[in-house]
Amino acid sequence: MVTLLADEISNIIRERIEQYNIGVKIVNTGTILQVGDGIARIHGLDEVMAGELVEFEEGTVGIALNLESNNVGVVLMGDGLMIQEGSSVKATGRIAQIPVSEAYLGRVINALAKPIDGRGEISASESPAPGIISRRSVYEPLQTGLIAIDSMIPIGRGQRELIIGDKQTGKTAVATDTILNQKGQNVICVYVAIGQKASSVAQVVTTFQERRAMEYTIVVAETADSPATLQYLAPYTGAALAEYFMHREQHTSIIYDDLSKQAQAYRQMSLLLRRPPVVKLIRGMSFICIHAFWKELLNQVLV
Repeated sequence: MVTLLADEISNIIRERIEQYNIGVKIVNTGTILQVGDGIARIHGLDEVMAGELVEFEEGTVGIALNLESNNVGVVLMGDGLMIQEGSSVKATGRIAQIPVSEAYLGRVINALAKPIDGRGEISASESPAPGIISRRSVYEPLQTGLIAIDSMIPIGRGQRELIIGDKQTGKTAVATDTILNQKGQNVICVYVAIGQKASSVAQVVTTFQERRAMEYTIVVAETADSPATLQYLAPYTGAALAEYFMHREQHTSIIYDDLSKQAQAYRQMSLLLRRPPVVKLIRGMSFICIHAFWKELLNQVLV
């Protein structure tokens, strides 16, 4: 039988009191009013920021896009099948971001920068987004390796270029050949496939692997069966990775195949959120944009 003296008890209590740390943590939480079609409306997130990440009880992450007077419109980055109305949501205090590192070279990832090639996790750290930087005038050429294009159309590093044309006219072939021809040119390439068939993306990746182009290429893929939210975010993921290499004094070329799918995804999100369906311009490096939508627009203008 163990007996404690009054002095020992008082010393223990005094020691516990001295070690007691009062930590106050304020968490911005809200309640789900409505959820469906990849959109959730939340009440109570009073101090949430535009573009801030929010976390649901079952682990799904969303992005706050609509900041209205009585609720917040959030797009889900996942299927969200387990989310129920009335459950709580907490704000993370972090703006949407992805990890970046050189370990992404040669990998195939999704819009959340998660590997989907079955080769394990990618070691990376999050880096703050660069601010608005002064742009240098285009002074150095970017050779596509296609004589017909290089001889007629001057393309420079730091320049934006469109590839327009009807379906099945070889737009993707021009883009992939450009990546293949950058071998040995000290250019990091980022290929963003938006709303494409999984078989088509797999065929492109196989071509890159056979020609050893994956050594300097990153593939960001969100296929046609992906949620509209992830198809909308895929180009931003590619731009973030390209900017990382750009700020490390490396030439970077990014290809979006194609942005018309992103426009459709953003329109779908906008209609559900009841916001103007206008696609925001993407800030990035020199890229070749495969965008057949512009041809239809130009035809309408010319007519």
